[in-house]
Amino acid sequence: MIRTLSFLALMTATPALAEEVSTGAGAMLRGLDKVNGETTDIKLENGGSASYGPLSVELTECRFPQGNPAGDAYAFLTIREQDNDGVLFQGWMIASAPALNALDHSRYDVWVLRCITSEGD
Repeated sequence: MIRTLSFLALMTATPALAEEVSTGAGAMLRGLDKVNGETTDIKLENGGSASYGPLSVELTECRFPQGNPAGDAYAFLTIREQDNDGVLFQGWMIASAPALNALDHSRYDVWVLRCITSEGD
């Protein structure tokens, strides 16, 4: 009974929590080389790709809450190792919670900082 009531409360609250999103022109990512501690910022347009060490990073799309381009950006990324056909990571990364869905690589980390808006980011 309690589970049913909790589920009903969640279902009725969901539309109120929904937030409209906008699509950015691209994303600003950050890469970390864990061996030497160096960070590198990577600017990508939607549909673009870049190399970071032996990694190939592809951005499909970056989205952010409408009216708040600095808030909770999330981007759909595909990350591969260049000498390997396998995908190391594919999915949505959230800027405010990078560990929630993260790249698992022994040497490199990549995460989303923010979306690039048409305002000349």
